[in-house]
Amino acid sequence: MGFIRTLKEIKWDLSGRRFLYKQALLTWIPSYIGLRLRYRFYKKYLKSLGEETDFHENVNIRNPHKLSIGSRCAMGLDMKIQAGGGMIVGNNVLFGPGVCVWTSNHVFTDPDKLVREQGLEYKEVIVGDDVWIGANAFIMPGAHLPRGCIVSAGAVVGGKKYKEYSILAGNPARVIGFRNAGKESPRAETGENSPGSATIDREKG
Repeated sequence: MGFIRTLKEIKWDLSGRRFLYKQALLTWIPSYIGLRLRYRFYKKYLKSLGEETDFHENVNIRNPHKLSIGSRCAMGLDMKIQAGGGMIVGNNVLFGPGVCVWTSNHVFTDPDKLVREQGLEYKEVIVGDDVWIGANAFIMPGAHLPRGCIVSAGAVVGGKKYKEYSILAGNPARVIGFRNAGKESPRAETGENSPGSATIDREKG
């Protein structure tokens, strides 16, 4: 009976988690062929995906149906996204190697209960147009990086909204400057189908 039960569990796992198995098979394929195959694959499973976006080797995505990515983005080598709380990425966004983006976190408010028994909280992450996130940065649940922001390598970005064109560095990340200092705030040209810019502009009212 144990063997039959194991076979049933394997069958359920293969059918219920088809996305994860297909992703695992495609993630290692290098060069142009890998980029094209992964684009077609993610186009099918993501909530929305723009044109000319590259997924480099070993990108790992959870909850793809809650992830929207715009056009001409680069998802870096060894990048990891957990999109259970929702994630929106605009156009022309660059993610460096090893970047992690998390949209959920463990609840730990009750010291008398095990952390694993307190559940999770979910917060959407928004990344606007023309954002560059450097290698091995960690983006926490609830972070809102609007148009033009730069995140330095290794930074840990907290779950709050930052100003346009902010330059962030450190752990925890702090604003160390602005790309548009001393200038009128430039408006990056965006496409009509930019999920990031649409959300950001709506919030400004």
